[in-house]
Amino acid sequence: MTTDATRAAEVLKDHRESIDRLDAILVYTLGERFKHTQAVGKLKAEHDLPPSDPAREALQIERLEDLAQRANLDPEFAKKFLAFIIEEVIQHHKKHQE
Repeated sequence: MTTDATRAAEVLKDHRESIDRLDAILVYTLGERFKHTQAVGKLKAEHDLPPSDPAREALQIERLEDLAQRANLDPEFAKKFLAFIIEEVIQHHKKHQE
């Protein structure tokens, strides 16, 4: 017979395994995303384009807010997350222009 504590430990283990898989997906997805943003940064540098595009960033934030709402994720968290990524991308783009 399984005790409540044993069952809880099994459920906890399952959740943690899912979290670990999702963390790996996030890391690999970010790696793939940054491959593309690095290519964009090089292209912008080659053609003397500015490292940031505020209009596109605003559209991306709107799009991410909508996606977050549909995914039952706090839109404010999603915006902060995207803002962090965008800032990192802009820093990479600036390095390409140096």
